[in-house]
Amino acid sequence: MLEPPIDTYDRALIANVHPPDWVNPAPADRYNLVVIGGGTAGLVAAGGTALLGGKVALVERDLLGGDCLNTGCVPSKTLIRAARAAADVRDAHQYGVKVPAGSTVDFAAVMERLRRVRAEISPHDAAARFRDWGADVFLGEARFTGPEAVQVGAVQLRFQKAIVATGARPVRPRIEGLAEAGFLTSETVFSLRERPERLAVIGGGPLGCELAQAFARLGSQVVLLHRRSRLLDREAAEAAQIIEETFEQEGIRLLPGCEILRVERTADGRVIHYRTRAGTAQVTVDAILVGAGRTPNVEALDLEAAGVDYDREGVKVDDFLRTTNPRIYACGDVCLAQKFTHLADATARIAIQNALFLGRQRLSRLVIPRCTYTDPQVASVGLPYQEALEQGYAIQTLRVPLEEADRALTDGEVAGFAQVHLHQGSDRILGATIVAREAGEMISEITLAMVAGRGLGYLAKVIHPYPTQGEVIRKLADLYSMERLQRFRKLTGGWLSWLRRR
Repeated sequence: MLEPPIDTYDRALIANVHPPDWVNPAPADRYNLVVIGGGTAGLVAAGGTALLGGKVALVERDLLGGDCLNTGCVPSKTLIRAARAAADVRDAHQYGVKVPAGSTVDFAAVMERLRRVRAEISPHDAAARFRDWGADVFLGEARFTGPEAVQVGAVQLRFQKAIVATGARPVRPRIEGLAEAGFLTSETVFSLRERPERLAVIGGGPLGCELAQAFARLGSQVVLLHRRSRLLDREAAEAAQIIEETFEQEGIRLLPGCEILRVERTADGRVIHYRTRAGTAQVTVDAILVGAGRTPNVEALDLEAAGVDYDREGVKVDDFLRTTNPRIYACGDVCLAQKFTHLADATARIAIQNALFLGRQRLSRLVIPRCTYTDPQVASVGLPYQEALEQGYAIQTLRVPLEEADRALTDGEVAGFAQVHLHQGSDRILGATIVAREAGEMISEITLAMVAGRGLGYLAKVIHPYPTQGEVIRKLADLYSMERLQRFRKLTGGWLSWLRRR
């Protein structure tokens, strides 16, 4: 449930996604599908089955909507939008706009808007909505009692097929004194009413970077501690460098290659003792936010009773998302290394097709984009350079700085680039990265090309409105076309000269 205090907006949210007066229905004799977990993956699986006329039960122990609605995508991006507005005001002078001195951020109002937006979106995930679609919605803890049955409270749900979609939760690192000192995670940070003046963020992955920048822009003094040598270590080094430079310009203190030794609580705040190459040191803050990954929710399900194998990485599935019990499938964060809402949605669609309709849809065939919602954003799709090398590909990399798009200059947003890795000798796209303020919107064009089996040369035919930052993708395609023409010219002396010789 949500962290207190609970206000009008929180009560409206709860009324939709875990109604206090909800009465679980009488169970059917047997269900076509029982779905455990009411996050994105579970809702897609249950809703799709119900709308197709299947008899489906949906079980959720906490809040429908899961991490995305309640403690993830929706609240974090609402907070990030407020932080972006604050940054735009801060930088307005660069565009000749003078903002009166003394402009401030009302943090309580920012968080109130967050709760309001979350409540406004919650009807999409409401228990009543799925009931009206034909699903039996059970609020309570689920556990397997055998290979074909699930227990919820005092009732048993028998199934032909089942899907485990219980998601994941924040990792709680084993750091001496951290629990005693107290800390925030994505499950609790959005319940804040007061802005922490001094905030430490542990973890330089997507979540840590997004929230570090957001809180800094909203007025906190932020220090970001990361155990690896650079931020966003899964992304291209050039992308991470831009984010690091941006953070430093915005006053975020970066401590990469940092080992946290212990934490203690004093009268002045929470003291983090750490070690870097420079030696040991300490920093004192008012609050600590842990954003160091997520771990799958597999406990309390009694998966052993169902014959479902799992480990610390989650439920084990094959390429069809089938578990070691052929009647049971899994999808979303509980079984996937990449924990994205859009991937949870996509895998839920695979799971219901394969479970109910004898489908042969494969996880490995998905083209999966990802985006870190810093400013600028970092969006990627396909294989990173090193992974493509390890798979034996010969690679040609093309790169266009964002400043070559006129719109980036007019917007004053030139920190970024578009980069694509091609299979050497062809225009086949192996992977791509875009760094731009709206990179998450822009990456879909390349993703579509990859899904459709189209190469980079095909994108040269796409007319982009002028001026847009998306033109940088056309410039990438033009770069490929120009290289081909140059090779042709070297071999033939040029098409027009060949025509003259006829």
